[in-house]
Amino acid sequence: MLERFNLQKREASLVGKAPNRWDWALLPLVLVILVALAFGAMQMSRPFAVGESLSISLDPAYLPYYLLRTILRMFSALAVSLLFSLVFAAIAAKYRAAEKAMIPLLDILQSVPILGFQAIAIAPFIALFPGNILGVECAAIFAIFTSQAWNMAFSLYQSIRTVPPELNEASRIFRLSGWQRFWRLELPFAIPGLLWNMMMSMSGGWFFLVAAEAISVAGQDIKLPGIGSYIAVAIEAKDGHAIAWAIGAMLAGILLYDQLFFRPLLAWADKFRFEESQGESAQQSWLLNWVRRSRWMHRLTGRFWALMRRALSGFSVNSNGRSMGHRSAASFKAWSRLWDIVLMLATLGAVYRLVVFVHSDVGWGEAGHVVGLGFITLLRVLLLIGLASLVWVPIAVWIGLRPQYSQRVQAVAQFLAAFPVNLMFPLVVFVLVTLQLNPNIWLSPLMVFGTQWYILFNVVAGASAIPHELRLAADNLGLKGWLKWKRVYLPAVFPSYITGAITASGGSWNASIVAEYVTWGKTTLMADGLGSYIKQMTETGDFHRIALGIGVMCVFVMFLNRFFWRKLYLLAENHSR
Repeated sequence: MLERFNLQKREASLVGKAPNRWDWALLPLVLVILVALAFGAMQMSRPFAVGESLSISLDPAYLPYYLLRTILRMFSALAVSLLFSLVFAAIAAKYRAAEKAMIPLLDILQSVPILGFQAIAIAPFIALFPGNILGVECAAIFAIFTSQAWNMAFSLYQSIRTVPPELNEASRIFRLSGWQRFWRLELPFAIPGLLWNMMMSMSGGWFFLVAAEAISVAGQDIKLPGIGSYIAVAIEAKDGHAIAWAIGAMLAGILLYDQLFFRPLLAWADKFRFEESQGESAQQSWLLNWVRRSRWMHRLTGRFWALMRRALSGFSVNSNGRSMGHRSAASFKAWSRLWDIVLMLATLGAVYRLVVFVHSDVGWGEAGHVVGLGFITLLRVLLLIGLASLVWVPIAVWIGLRPQYSQRVQAVAQFLAAFPVNLMFPLVVFVLVTLQLNPNIWLSPLMVFGTQWYILFNVVAGASAIPHELRLAADNLGLKGWLKWKRVYLPAVFPSYITGAITASGGSWNASIVAEYVTWGKTTLMADGLGSYIKQMTETGDFHRIALGIGVMCVFVMFLNRFFWRKLYLLAENHSR
């Protein structure tokens, strides 16, 4: 009653039309953001011709400008990734026939290195915007998109498939249409986990930023103004001071968008947690508090949600209360068998083309050698994911159960996840060369350095969604120690852990291209593995062997996900029902 009275009192105070002090406090911030967006957008669409030199200065005074350009690219890619995830996950989760093709496709997409996507996308985007740098910008945004979208789609798909049965039953009682069910039940239920994966996606964009902003096309090297290009030039020049400035700029950028974007969203999304009470400590955001007290923002958001409710109400169920999915069983089975046949024929066609390619272009001996390298990288991936799970699952559960601590470590975790492994090359090369260590062993941790955070972020999201009532019930029953972890915590976070482990595994395969082949100046360290092979073939320009390496990597990732992670995924899904 007291909370409702306070809410009504606050809303009554926002009825007036005149701006209050919170409006005046927000006005400078809004104006600065709008001016920065407008300036950055103008710079991203100026005239440009392939072959024109874009110089990157290592003067720290240029870092704020480079940071602005990089953050604009990353948020543009994040917006496209969110749209992709909403469409992809909804279709894959609701239609069994589509799921059979879309989930393996997602496995393949997350295993294709960013260099492979970039090589395909550069020429079409430049041709789409001739004489304008916007084409190169779109190619960079697409490359960042490929490092952000897959884990977001997996997270949303997993959340839709694990909606609690009582909520599904309630949606059927209220006769919600498929459209209404998605927007009023499935997406709100998935929002906490999706937001944590959006943060991880932003960090993943930083991790592959050098490859995204330093582009090679038509024999020309194009370095777009940004932090990634700044880092690439600093590595080429072996300038340690410039790398230190780049790290500082990254930290400033992460803290900035954490406070202005992710922290308010997490505090707002706290109301979507699946429990009756809010818990001991909810997420807090000073910016969200300002927005809620602002009269102008109150009216603006009120109109926005009114339009959303009007749009949702326009999609109602059919007059007989049945959805389009209720077809006759015979018709459904016939179409399902036909679709299975189509998928089987497509698979046989792909296998045939692979056999012809290997036989005519690279040879069976080379293919066997690459498969052997794939097993070496597979061993590294499984070992590193296992070690990362042992370390981060307990820590993530502890953080997720204590929102007051998760807010403190949120920005730190984002920074660590965003830290490009390239910046560790000077230290790695120095240590391995000085101590004469084996690269096959000591380069391996670089593979999981940027991907282990998928496990941390997803398990934190899963632990934070554990209902407070369930935790109180466990305490009342006297559950302690390992028994409490076995009966409450681990089953509750298991679906989120599987999502994190799948994306971490796929990301580790991708990161092997960077981690197994380390260069600093004229010193190069190589470890045996599939990533090192792809990197070497990329430098020599051997397209057929690049395609062979990427193809073998896709096959390994797809089989690993299908016969290992997929089994655990189904176990988590059945457990949640």
